[in-house]
Amino acid sequence: MRRIFFASVVLGVNLLALAQSDATKPAYDFSLSREERIKLAESAAPAEISGKATIYLLERTGYVKVREGANGFSCLVERQTPLTMEPECYDAEGSATTLLTRLYTEEQRAQGKGEEQIANEIEAGYKSGKFKAPRKPGIIYMMSEHNHVLNPQNQQIIHFGPHLMFYAPYAKDEDLGSPPSSRSMPFLVNPGKPDAVIIVVPRQ
Repeated sequence: MRRIFFASVVLGVNLLALAQSDATKPAYDFSLSREERIKLAESAAPAEISGKATIYLLERTGYVKVREGANGFSCLVERQTPLTMEPECYDAEGSATTLLTRLYTEEQRAQGKGEEQIANEIEAGYKSGKFKAPRKPGIIYMMSEHNHVLNPQNQQIIHFGPHLMFYAPYAKDEDLGSPPSSRSMPFLVNPGKPDAVIIVVPRQ
């Protein structure tokens, strides 16, 4: 297992410094074999975790559970947009909360719904109680070398190195004392939303 030294983490990665990928070509390849796509999902976390986790396989019809886990973690390849590719492993708390919105997203995409409509439905779901924000601290592993994410600063798809994410429901940049442009402070994703997370890049 990778040894993670939190005392020397690098916070506030400069996204603009990372190499950009083709912004028009989906990063996730449905033509890969089942085994290859399972390995891609498992690459999000150390083998000691992903090897015992529940695995969801992304198909054109949505996610399919292909393995029941034994440690409370759930691994899958997420897509913030249809062009991204984000192997992630949620702990038990995230599996019971945030993960459900990710499963819902791909299910609705498969039915032909647009991104704005899906986002509005998820927002309504949080308000109605259908979806819930994490109720306690927890972790999402995103330690894969195959992360292709959306850069919120310029809306480009970029390669992003291995990192960890920690739940911070409804947190905003000012709560961390860090303006969005800061390079020396924690980086917040989805600020102000139920699924907000703090990104930490460990020094290995």
